[in-house]
Amino acid sequence: MSDVAVRRALLSVSDKSGVVEVAEALAARGIELVSTGGTAKALRSAGLTVRDVAELTGFPEMMDGRVKTLHPMVHGGLLAVRDDPAHAAALSEHGIEGIDLVVVNLYPFEQTVAGGADRDTIIENIDIGGPAMVRSAAKNHAYVTIVTDPADYPALVAELDEAGTTSLGFRRRMAAKAFAATAAYDAAISQWFAHADQGELFPARRVLASRLHAILRYGENPHQQAALYLPEGPHTPGLPQAQQVQGKALSYNNYNDANAALELVAEFRDGPPAVVIVKHANPCGVATADTLAGAWAEALACDSVSAFGGIVAVNRPLDGATAEAICAIFTEVVVAPGADDAARAAFARKKNLRLLLVPDLPDPRRVGVQQIVLAGGLLVQTRDNATVTKADLKVVTKRAPTAQELEDCLFAWTIARHVKSNAIVYAKNGVTAGIGAGQMNRRDSSRIAALKAAEAAQSHGWSQPRTVGSAVASDAFFPFADGLLAAAEAGATAVIQPGGSIRDEDVIAAADDAGLAMVFTGMRHFRH
Repeated sequence: MSDVAVRRALLSVSDKSGVVEVAEALAARGIELVSTGGTAKALRSAGLTVRDVAELTGFPEMMDGRVKTLHPMVHGGLLAVRDDPAHAAALSEHGIEGIDLVVVNLYPFEQTVAGGADRDTIIENIDIGGPAMVRSAAKNHAYVTIVTDPADYPALVAELDEAGTTSLGFRRRMAAKAFAATAAYDAAISQWFAHADQGELFPARRVLASRLHAILRYGENPHQQAALYLPEGPHTPGLPQAQQVQGKALSYNNYNDANAALELVAEFRDGPPAVVIVKHANPCGVATADTLAGAWAEALACDSVSAFGGIVAVNRPLDGATAEAICAIFTEVVVAPGADDAARAAFARKKNLRLLLVPDLPDPRRVGVQQIVLAGGLLVQTRDNATVTKADLKVVTKRAPTAQELEDCLFAWTIARHVKSNAIVYAKNGVTAGIGAGQMNRRDSSRIAALKAAEAAQSHGWSQPRTVGSAVASDAFFPFADGLLAAAEAGATAVIQPGGSIRDEDVIAAADDAGLAMVFTGMRHFRH
């Protein structure tokens, strides 16, 4: 079966955008309209002749509309194999009329949940008859056309313009889309029951749905294909919702790195002006200052070599002076909650630079889960949204940190949670002095961070590295004293770390011998 003539259409939609127009187009082509409840009323109000489903089935809509299309007169007309003699005989014997086109969209379950409705109202917005019709029509797409998305109404009309028929290719595309729509609908319902209704964090069956947002140029490498999907239903806005002011389309790596920068700068959403520079998903410079331009200069000074070709995120609308400074080096992406005219003009001279304006910075303490795909499985965990305050810290050395050292410890700790393990972060006066990331042991991370600080001092003509007098954060405990001693050699005077090693006493003794002040958080921040 290829082209199929459309003589009778059943329309039953919750989202009535465009339904009158498509119904008028169907009626103009001599197609009989059958409809239900509110949809029939809307069509009649537009002057269209509509046959009630109740007339088709011989049964009235009942139980507050819960039962109206769940009837053999509907589903027989949808599921019959038209060129099967036995099916044709059954249609004739029972007086069932074929239905050639179904235009359906479902009760607004997700919108009802998002609107804060009570449980009874949410339950009433679980559609039963709609998904059943969609699935029946989609299963029998060899003979029946199903349309579930108002965006496809023009394509439907264009199909019918050929000869009052729809092509098999069109019906197959619409059927695939229809099954995806009912799957996403059921996924939203199952997630609501599991999480909101039953309070299950990890239900026995986890079903999620997402919608294609963009096909990307390629993946992590040019030989890989990639796409960006958005979760169905309510979700935290971020880069996909950003306004791209200029520059070519973002790549897979751009999204990954820019998200790392956005998540880190969000830690300072309520703080002073802050700038984050990220390279390969790791921060290479973070700073706060009285102005964005000042924060940019300090962040760049941490590791100007790695910053080349990096991603920049800021926590304030961009001004012209900061934009001019950023444009002085090659930058791939800049993410900001706004940009004034002078900033936009500065970036416009760098046509390949992508400027993304996000609607808001995400809440770094928001709840949610993250997942990683394994060969043969899926790892799921809650977000690392825990926080540490001064009151949570335990001084374990003979010397307690000074007020400034304590501030530097907490700043470094905030950065460390966004650095790939093993993470070592030196910080002083709200500025990163050196960052060691992704090493197989903590000692090497300490040394690499100190080396970067020494190189920065040499390139800027400073008399000493910024690690001198700094605080150092370690995302996990020091298993041996060597990593801590490497930090002391670099000039750190205070240490913040989780503690919890069987050698904690040795590490504490080494800190005391070096005159360091050290605090334990009792919490680690591994990031792999």
